[in-house]
Amino acid sequence: MEKYYVVRYSGQFGFIKPWTAVRDSETFSQQFLTPSIVEGIEKKLFPELLSKTGINKIKGHRLSYTQVSSQQEVIQTRGWNSTRQGKQILFERPKAILLRGVLLEPVLHLAFASKEDADIALTQHICLCRNEDILLPIKLEESDSVAFDEDTERFSGYELIFEKNEKSFIVGYHRFTNEPMHGWLKIIGTPVKQF
Repeated sequence: MEKYYVVRYSGQFGFIKPWTAVRDSETFSQQFLTPSIVEGIEKKLFPELLSKTGINKIKGHRLSYTQVSSQQEVIQTRGWNSTRQGKQILFERPKAILLRGVLLEPVLHLAFASKEDADIALTQHICLCRNEDILLPIKLEESDSVAFDEDTERFSGYELIFEKNEKSFIVGYHRFTNEPMHGWLKIIGTPVKQF
C-alpha cells in the first residue's frame, strides 16, 4: 500500500479532444485522459521533466463531471480559396459551425507519491486540452493507493489505465512519439455527478 497525496482540480467546463481529431459536424469530449494528455499535464506542472519521456510523477488520476453540454463553435478551414472579381483576386477562408460537446464542472484528481510534488501541483492551474478550459486547484488530501482505488465518495470518476491487455482498446496516437496508445477504462463510483 503506497501513500498518495491527491490534488483536486475543478473548473466551469473542459473539453477533451476525441483522439481522431476529425472536424465532424458534432464532436464530443472523451470521458478519459489519454497517456499523452496526462504526460502533457505533468510537463506543465513540472517543466524540468520536459526532456524526459513518459509519466514520472503522476501515479493516478480520476475525472468526473456533471454533464456534457452541446455548444456551437465557429471554425475556419486551414486553406484559402481565391476567386477572381474583375481584375481583383479575392481570398477567403470558409467558415462553418461545429457542435462541440463540453464537460460541465469537471473535477480531476491527480495522485502523487511525494508531498513536495503535490504541493507544487497545488499552486498551479492546468488545462485538460484547450488553453481556455482552465481547472484550478481546490485542495490536497492525503490518502493511499487502496483508498484511491476504492473510495467511491472522494475519488469517483473515470481513469484510463495505461496498459495493453485483453481489456484494452486503442485510445489514440501519442503526441510526442506518434506511437499508438492503449488502455482500459476503470470506473470508480459515479463519474457523472448529480446536480
